[in-house]
Amino acid sequence: MDTLQDRPDGLPYDAVILAGGRAERLGGLDKPGALVGGTPLIERVAAAVPDARTLVVVGRPRPGMRARAVFTTEDPPGGGPVPALRAGLAEVTAEWVVLLAADLPFLTAAHVSALMRAASAASPEAAGAVLVDDGGREQWLTGVWRAAVLAEGLERYDGRSLHRLLGPLEPARVHLAPSGDESPPWFDCDTMDDLGAARKRARQG
Repeated sequence: MDTLQDRPDGLPYDAVILAGGRAERLGGLDKPGALVGGTPLIERVAAAVPDARTLVVVGRPRPGMRARAVFTTEDPPGGGPVPALRAGLAEVTAEWVVLLAADLPFLTAAHVSALMRAASAASPEAAGAVLVDDGGREQWLTGVWRAAVLAEGLERYDGRSLHRLLGPLEPARVHLAPSGDESPPWFDCDTMDDLGAARKRARQG
């Protein structure tokens, strides 16, 4: 009989959500805490990884998530996604880690499961899987990775570009096309216009 643990998306995993940054294009707004559909963005993202063995948030503590998440901060604070990933990965103990940005209002557990299936279906040496958008661009903060491969990559890399860190690891590229009126899982809230559009879509259901 097929059980959750028998399926690729049932593999134990940890999750790391990068929730730092200055949100300069949002005028310094607390982007992870911005409400979409009445829920903070970061909590919407956390809902996409309900089975994470350890949920790591790289950023300031969030009162609504204290019971579930481990909070940590990159060194130096505000140093960018590579130091943030390094800080988050230090809290990971599972073989697999889901790496996410904190501003993905329409990412769901089903999307994460699809990425997990793609990652685990690859060869044992494969690094993982990353989401690509309609233009074929990798969304480096929406992916599933072997934690050991990420750790090895970070040991060899001393730059600041997430693309240059993760690209050479050659993950499987996964396009998850939205169906019907569904919003794309790669939609993120970088600007006030993006945030307004997300709120409008959320109101429309």
